[in-house]
Amino acid sequence: MLVMLTGLNSCDLLDFHPYDGRFDGPKDINARNIARIESATLGRDSIVFAVISDTQRWYDETHDAVNSINARPEIDFVIHCGDLTDFSATREFEWMRDELERLAVPYVCLIGNHDCLANGPRVFQTMFGTPNFSFNAGDTHFICLDTNALEHDYSVPIPDFAFINADLQALPSTTRRTIAAMHACPYSDQFNNNIAPQFHEKMLTYPDLQFAVCGHQHATIELEPYGDGFKYYQCGAAKGRKYLIFTLKKDGGYHREVIDY
Repeated sequence: MLVMLTGLNSCDLLDFHPYDGRFDGPKDINARNIARIESATLGRDSIVFAVISDTQRWYDETHDAVNSINARPEIDFVIHCGDLTDFSATREFEWMRDELERLAVPYVCLIGNHDCLANGPRVFQTMFGTPNFSFNAGDTHFICLDTNALEHDYSVPIPDFAFINADLQALPSTTRRTIAAMHACPYSDQFNNNIAPQFHEKMLTYPDLQFAVCGHQHATIELEPYGDGFKYYQCGAAKGRKYLIFTLKKDGGYHREVIDY
């Protein structure tokens, strides 16, 4: 019996439950990196950012994506459109975070529907921050939203119009244009499509809303869910070995490039 008790006291023989939620390493990553983005781009009227999404179980592909992004010094920051994990296991969050921490530029992460399983939302909030957030890069405002209504069984307001209204009220006077980012776009299976039209109307009240970026459906395509010419640029899953680069130009236009790696 003494031998058994001694063995149980050994830390090497104990492990936390996959959904325990306790982890080591960086926390509050989005807030830390937003401060870096806003400082580095202060006063800028031209911005370059990359978009990746749905990295989930594809760690080797994500590793290569990070290497590819690091080889492009023109990129100012990276937006990850969610689904860092497949099952919301704590170690999945840690493994993907550790890959993304190798980026030479700051990055922010949105929450995806796979990140909402079990206690994934709690781990995400501790590791990255609140699921709805915004930041400013030079004269451009970025609004980043949780759109995974289905995973919450419509029990909480998603999209969160209260957050959007507060964000609109707090816009800097220097805002010239706006970019929206989310995991699931309107009229996808995750979105609360009962309010999709109202969502679009509200988003169009932002200053010069240029386009939206999203993920979720694992294909790198352009979408026009409202049929009015407003584009949602969907970034495919890491298994497809593609990511997007956007250049926001001084004259107000933009250029999109699909990168194969």
